[in-house]
Amino acid sequence: MTAMTTRAPAATARRSSQPRGLLLALLRLHRTALLFWLGLVAVAAGALLWAIGPGADAAWAEYTDLGCDRPRPNLGCDLPGPANARYQTAVAVGTGLLGLLPLLTGAWAGGALIGRDMESGTAQLAWTQSVSPARWLAAKLALPALLLVTGTFTVTLLHRVLWSSDRSLNGVMGWRAWHDDGVFEINGTIAAAQALAALALGVLAGLLLRRTLPALGVAVLAVVSLSYLLDDLRPYLWPVKTVVTSPDTTPGSGGMIVEDGALTAAGARVTYPACTGEPMCEAQHGITHYYADYHPASHFWPLQLVETGILLAVAALAAGTAFVLLRRRTGAAV
Repeated sequence: MTAMTTRAPAATARRSSQPRGLLLALLRLHRTALLFWLGLVAVAAGALLWAIGPGADAAWAEYTDLGCDRPRPNLGCDLPGPANARYQTAVAVGTGLLGLLPLLTGAWAGGALIGRDMESGTAQLAWTQSVSPARWLAAKLALPALLLVTGTFTVTLLHRVLWSSDRSLNGVMGWRAWHDDGVFEINGTIAAAQALAALALGVLAGLLLRRTLPALGVAVLAVVSLSYLLDDLRPYLWPVKTVVTSPDTTPGSGGMIVEDGALTAAGARVTYPACTGEPMCEAQHGITHYYADYHPASHFWPLQLVETGILLAVAALAAGTAFVLLRRRTGAAV
């Protein structure tokens, strides 16, 4: 009884230490990627923090000193000055680095995280060291996912602070709209979901091909294809609003235009007539009104959440397929 009681806690302690040891080994093995990720987050966050504070203040002071905030600004206000250029560069760095994240994540996950281990036999060696294939794959997915989501949400929150704090500067200059690709993706939950989808797709590519370079290439191709597909689908993920105006008014101004054109007296939708200021041109073409199907700013979160759900579904499907594939290849060892 005493011997059995003594062995049980030891076995329990050994089993509980295995996940910790696996995660530490994973961090040591991919410490270069970890340092790169921390550096990327630090640079993006630093750029956005500077833009939120002194960058925005200097850009607005320069703008007002030039008299560009007056009812009749001069022609020089069409081009930003040095302070405005620095501000825009900082914002571009912060958003651009996060925009590259899905591509970098997919390439790393397919090549270094999975493909290299499968090609070199490191994965098979790990499976013989009391680490099951399922636990190995779970660690490969869970730890990067945690780091990716934490860092991405940090930059996203900073960008939302920037977006809400520079409304006056953004409003007068009209640099960015809420539905622009870079702004829309980084201002909500999509950026983190993109990173998770890229991670899962890269892992699946690595398990399928078991070669570093082919897995890297396929993962990049899958991530790029998914990004382009969702960019095209985004306007149709939520019901649009339709506005009808007279020919001298621009419909849907300030929103994400999905479709626009002209209306005839019978209500038929036609393309804009080729009118360049000719009198009675619209009447000659039978045009009575203009229309626009568009998303107003109030559709930001519905569009965000639907696209996020699609990305998370892709990530879950790819991860589930990876586990099924690993079980079939390793059999009872999973």
